[in-house]
Amino acid sequence: MSNIESKRLICGVDEVGRGTLAGPVVASAVILNSGHNIKGLKDSKKLTSRVRMELSEVIKKNALSIGIGIVDAHIIDKINIRQATLMAMSKSVRDISLKPDLVLIDGVDTINTPYPQRNIIGGDSKEDSIMAASIIAKVERDKLMYIYAKKYPDFGFEQNKGYGTKFHLNALKIKHPTPIHRMTFKPLKNKY
Repeated sequence: MSNIESKRLICGVDEVGRGTLAGPVVASAVILNSGHNIKGLKDSKKLTSRVRMELSEVIKKNALSIGIGIVDAHIIDKINIRQATLMAMSKSVRDISLKPDLVLIDGVDTINTPYPQRNIIGGDSKEDSIMAASIIAKVERDKLMYIYAKKYPDFGFEQNKGYGTKFHLNALKIKHPTPIHRMTFKPLKNKY
């Protein structure tokens, strides 16, 4: 429990999927009880898929409020990934059911929210609410990518989650991109 979280109603915000070639960017906003007893919170990238899934269930049972913001590839291509990320984060805060005293944002960008906010570089390794948001966002995005994997089986989305792995890049040499591919991202840009 950080000192910041012990005093007020704090909303942590983080996003996942910023660097993928396919799929949405997903953000989560999480308000934890200041006296929560959730063990094992970390940056979602430092956890196995199984542990992330287990922790996401614990977070869902114990959080005071959870919000999700999703921005799809079509919008990402229209407004760019940075603006889409900020939009997803703003959406996630609008999706929570409580009014936080402070919004903690992983990184350096500010978002469109009426609540006071503070940026914390590396916050997904420092603040419990941001770590929880990181986990929730990752699990929710992975669920979407499993659905897309069934719809578009040639790209291995169940494994690569839309990142530019060798398998994914080779599939793009053979198959046309799907509607969830980000056409403004290299190597897709100017090819199709």
